[in-house]
Amino acid sequence: MVNRDFVLYNFRMELVERLISEKWDVHICLPYGEKIDELIRMGCRFTNINIDRRGVNPVTDVHLLANYIRIMRKINPDIVLLYTTKVCIYGGIAARALKIPYMENISGLGTAVEQKGALQKITVFLYKEAVKRARCIFFQNQENMDFFTQRGLVHGKYRLLPGSGVNLSRWRLMDYPDDSEHVVFLFIARVIREKGIEEYLAAAKQIRGEYPKSVFKVLGPCDGEYEEMLSEYEKAGIIEYCGEVSDTREYLRNAHCTIHPLYYPEGISNVLLESAACGRPVITTDRSGCRETAQDGVTGFIFEERSRKQLIDCVRRFMELDNGKRREMGLAGRAKMEREFDRELVTQAYMEELGEING
Repeated sequence: MVNRDFVLYNFRMELVERLISEKWDVHICLPYGEKIDELIRMGCRFTNINIDRRGVNPVTDVHLLANYIRIMRKINPDIVLLYTTKVCIYGGIAARALKIPYMENISGLGTAVEQKGALQKITVFLYKEAVKRARCIFFQNQENMDFFTQRGLVHGKYRLLPGSGVNLSRWRLMDYPDDSEHVVFLFIARVIREKGIEEYLAAAKQIRGEYPKSVFKVLGPCDGEYEEMLSEYEKAGIIEYCGEVSDTREYLRNAHCTIHPLYYPEGISNVLLESAACGRPVITTDRSGCRETAQDGVTGFIFEERSRKQLIDCVRRFMELDNGKRREMGLAGRAKMEREFDRELVTQAYMEELGEING
């Protein structure tokens, strides 16, 4: 169970393939999306459910819980695998109520948990109820795991994963581009404040003025708040806004660096994993979910979150490097992905836990 077909297809496909190959009957429960038909062709059985991913309406959430209970009763699964916040909370509560074995994957705490206040208390309480009987809780970074263990939310087995991992065959090492004409930077994320878009735009404006051969591109859907700003910056020749793209690899191929100025509480940034796997240096923040993926001065640069000055300094340092050194950074990033973030590690962890339950 997950909240979007994009998440399942891009970050859990290897596990789905492994389960089907080992003769598991795989049911997927999530809102319908363009990847669902392909998952069905693979052999999955699909149940549609509506999820308000960002809403906090208690009536809607109670309805979601009731639907999960209804669906689980109908399917009567041997085990339920849960991903993403709302799914983990309400799917976990439903599975626990029905005494169905389940495992949870904590892919980031989200702002509701990170920021102190009434909403944090409510969400922590719901998590406590949701994970109480989980057969295993997978965490994607140490900070999230510490948050749960220090608050006594964990009562059974838990494991630390390297995020969602990265498929090293899909995200292959690419030839590094020359810098005779341009040095290209990418921002790859939903265009919202917490992803660091304002810091990126500030850096682009400053660096473009100092280094005319620098190019700053923005890839990702814009929810509306920044549409006018992006348009103004594009008209001024500061950025190129590419919108939402189906495959970022074509943009990474011609890029020299990915800038990820995130301060949103994620598990492990897939943008950083995929960029590094392709051999691209990264510039990112010193926060959980980002710092684990990079080594400052070796695979890129790390700066204090929300610090525009530090980000600009990092981009200047990158611009002053010769292209051979940039390429070395990219190769070091790829090697780090191979050592620590191969998605096969994640798939194998799941199969080990499923083997204990099924055995």
